[in-house]
Amino acid sequence: MTEQFGESHEGIAGAVLAGGDEPKPVYLGFGGGTDSGVETGEWWAYDGLSNRPRAAAFRAACACGWRGESYPIDWEEPADGPRPDVDTGDAYRDWSEHIRAVERRTVPLPDELTQLMDQLEDLLAALAEQAPVAALKAATALERLTADIAQEAAYAIQEDEVPWERIGTALGLSPDRAESLLTHYLLRP
Repeated sequence: MTEQFGESHEGIAGAVLAGGDEPKPVYLGFGGGTDSGVETGEWWAYDGLSNRPRAAAFRAACACGWRGESYPIDWEEPADGPRPDVDTGDAYRDWSEHIRAVERRTVPLPDELTQLMDQLEDLLAALAEQAPVAALKAATALERLTADIAQEAAYAIQEDEVPWERIGTALGLSPDRAESLLTHYLLRP
């Protein structure tokens, strides 16, 4: 759902402590070395074990800083293990609505262009099945075309001195990610 927004809007079912605070991310090591673990803020990692706090609730948490409504966790010991069976569907629905709101704030594309891109996707998908080498040739040509157009647009945006916040909102990205994207195209050979 967030492929177009990338890391700017990755979402999780995050932990909420009893007082309503959000705990710091925890590092969960898996044994064997410094790179054999993961840092997370997901609710299930806050089970009260290994000196970690116990989550009282979970909520949708987006990388952009947006947070959804909190939903309580019933930590009564389940029959089949130490972790409760929690349905995080409410948090996912909250996050999905947030993503739809982000999408509504982005700059709209002309209907004609959207339809053309949909047609192109269908044609290329069919071509990939029928003639994969031709589909690869077409995809390569499109990459060059879109990169050239993106660079031209990036120069126009730079010339207009559009603020990063406005660019980010228009693209559904954080201001930092928008700046990085623009710089990528500006520095393209």
